[in-house]
Order: sequence, then C-alpha cells, then structure tokens
Amino acid sequence: MSAPTTAPIPTPTAPGGLPLVGHGLRLVRDPLPFITSLREHGRVVRIRIGPTAAYVVTDPALTHQVLVTDAVHFPKGGKYYDALRVFLGDGVATVVDGDTHLRNRRLMQPMFSRAHIAERGDAMIDQVRTTVGAWPAAEPRDMFAGMNEITLATFLVAVFGADLPAHLEGEFTALMPEIMKGTIRQVILPPWITRLPLPANRAHAERVARLRALIDQAIDHHIDVTAAGSAAADGAPGAGACPHASEASREQRGLFETLLGVEDQLGRRQLQDEAITLLAGAIETTGTTLAWALYEIAGNPTVERRLREELASVCGDRPLRYDDIDQLPYARRVLQEAIRKYGPSWMVTRTAARDIVLGGHLIPEGADVVWSPYLHQHDSSCFPDPDTFDPDRWEADRVAATRGSFLAFGDGRRKCIGENFAWVEMHIILATVLQVWPRFGVTSRPPRAQAVITVKPDALAMEFHADAAG
Repeated sequence: MSAPTTAPIPTPTAPGGLPLVGHGLRLVRDPLPFITSLREHGRVVRIRIGPTAAYVVTDPALTHQVLVTDAVHFPKGGKYYDALRVFLGDGVATVVDGDTHLRNRRLMQPMFSRAHIAERGDAMIDQVRTTVGAWPAAEPRDMFAGMNEITLATFLVAVFGADLPAHLEGEFTALMPEIMKGTIRQVILPPWITRLPLPANRAHAERVARLRALIDQAIDHHIDVTAAGSAAADGAPGAGACPHASEASREQRGLFETLLGVEDQLGRRQLQDEAITLLAGAIETTGTTLAWALYEIAGNPTVERRLREELASVCGDRPLRYDDIDQLPYARRVLQEAIRKYGPSWMVTRTAARDIVLGGHLIPEGADVVWSPYLHQHDSSCFPDPDTFDPDRWEADRVAATRGSFLAFGDGRRKCIGENFAWVEMHIILATVLQVWPRFGVTSRPPRAQAVITVKPDALAMEFHADAAG
C-alpha cells in the first residue's frame, strides 16, 4: 500500500480508561457490553490493555480488509495469540504467517476433507448416541459441562480412533476449562502481572505442562493401535490375513493418522501443538454453541417442533446416519443462529506489520488490531433485532444482507481449518439429543453470557425426559 496522500483521521479513544490498567477492568467486568459499545465511537476505536494501545475494528468491511484484502499487513499476533500460544504452541491456528503456516496447513488439510470426515461419521454417531443415551432421566445436568464432555468424547473418537484410555478423556475434561480461564486472564491483564510468580500463574503453567503430557500419551496410544491393526490385517508370517482385521483396524483409526504419516516433516512437538489446537477448538467452541442451542430450543416450542418434524421426515424411527446430515437444513440454521447470537469468539487480534492506514486511521507498526465476531454478529444494521434468536434469518433470501458480518470461523487464508468437522459434530450431537430425548427443559435461571475464550453460559441446568408429555 502506498503512503497516504491526506492526513489520517484522528482515532477516537474509548472512554473509561484508568491509569496503569487502561480498559482492562472493563474487559474483565463487562467485556461484551464494552466491546459492542465501541461501535458508537467509530469504525476504528483505540483502547488500552494495560499501558498498551490496541485498535478495535467495528466495521465489518474494515475487518474484511484486515483478514482478506490486506492480510499480509495484518499477520496473526497480539496479546490474544501470545496467550493462546502458551498452551497451543505453534499450532495451525496460532503459528505466525509465512512458509511454516502454509506448509502445516497443507499437511493438515486432508484431515478435514468431507470424504475423510465421512469415514469417521458412524463412529462419531455411535459415540454420541451411547453417551446421550446414558444420561439419567429427569435429573438436572450442567449443560455447558455436559456439552463440553460430549464434544470432547466425540472429538477423541474421530481424531484418535477407538479405545483411547478412559483416564485420558477424564483428565482432558478436567483440565480444559481451567486452562481456558487462565488463558483469558493472560490476554486482559498487563504482561508484568502474568510474568510474576503468582499462584495463579504457576497453576496455569502446570496445567499446560500436564496437557502436553496427556496429548503425548494419546499420540503414542494412537500409534500403537494403528501399528497393531496393520499387523493383524497383514496376518502372521506364513498365514493368510485375518478377514476381519482390516475392518477392525479402520474402526480403531482416526483422523490424526493423516498427520502421523508426515511426522517426519512435522516433528513430535509440532504434532503436540496441532493436537492441542484441535482439542481446544473442538471442546470450547463446539460445546459452547451446543449448550446455547439447546437452551434456545427449550425456550422456543416452534423451533423445537420444526426440528423434530424435520428429523422425523428424514430418519423416521431409525437412528441418525451420516448421510442424513445434509438433509437437515433447518437444524443447520438453528446451529448457525446459536453461533451468531453467542459469538462464539468475542475478541481476536492481529498485529500491524507496518504503519498502515485503515479506514482513514493510522495504525502504528506493531500495534494490536482487535476484531470481534460477537460485535459484528450483533450489529443491528446487518442482523435486525440481534438479541432475538431467529433461525429463519438464515433462509436463502435473507442471507445476502448478512454477508461479511458472520465471522465465527474467521475469514481469508487463516479461516478455521476445522469448520467442516465442527458442522458435522454439531449436527450429530443436536440431532441425537432430539432423537433420544422426546422432551427437555431448563431447570435453572436464565443464563448470563460470560466472555472467557468463548461466550459461554455462566450457569445452565437442564432436565431430559423419556416421555413427550409435558
């Protein structure tokens, strides 16, 4: 880009900043009202995180410029990704732009093709049906924790294959929520605080180290299972191959086998980074979306009726099959509306690679540039009555007005690599819950949206019933 020929427009600063911490307290105490309020002050608004200035982009057209048109000038970086790298390492979601990112993304891409995911579809459905069917009837369940557990279990079956030791799943489930809390703390607090040897900082580091050890065990287990399956399929020397071994081996294998085939190009540390990146995305984003979707369905009888009618018209009385997913367009709209209304991400950063003018405002080299899917997806000019849950806003004749403002999976060359997998997993879980349980409802007070890494419900309990009568 050439240097501007006119003087840059002064960038407005958000009100309410405090000495030393800047707008950090607002980001801690009321992050969602604060981030959405910035739209009132301009298309680009300056805030301070601690003593450091950051520039929040409130216009989706300018966000498109950051993520797509001028992406080379806005590489991934900033406090958000610095904090994520503490436990994600240099996975495909956090590694800096350049040759390493392009190479690793190309190596991982086959994992997430529709055909490859389809190979794991039946195993995912079986896992979900077993888990959901084991829920006790008429017993209040924490749905945020419950959806995280089921998305984790489904992810592990899909990615690492069958027969993963139960203790690994249990520790993953216990660790991830605490790691996410520690990560957002590192994003919004001044760096000098996060570097102090405080108990919270030490505990975060210890949890991250434990997570890496668990991932290493999962990778080793997957390698052992894959090798054993291949040996059984080949048969013992001098004997014919086992006729059932090949099928059993396929059942045990997972999507991660694709990366094991190129381990010599990635190395063990990189395999860990990619597995942790996938794990974080699979649990936090997908589980949060499903919890909110079930909450909204429980409070909207018309939405629930339409979902159940669609599912019955496709499946009848039989369980869901993978091929059914593409025949559930209303379920897709319900899930997309849950994603829109609740984020799931509320603050993402890039770094200005040079002094650059954005929307007439000068962004200095090295500055954090913040964009917010939550902010854009609550813009009433694109999404009328944005606080209303309305799946029909995603009908074909209404979608054009939202183009460029639905950014839950990002955009451009850094768009989420696991988007296809996320849609499949969400469809499977939502459809299976509806099939297994004829009736469910909320038993807790209405949840409040709480911004951590994702926008999660602060408290959400639901009961499930085997009879359809109210």
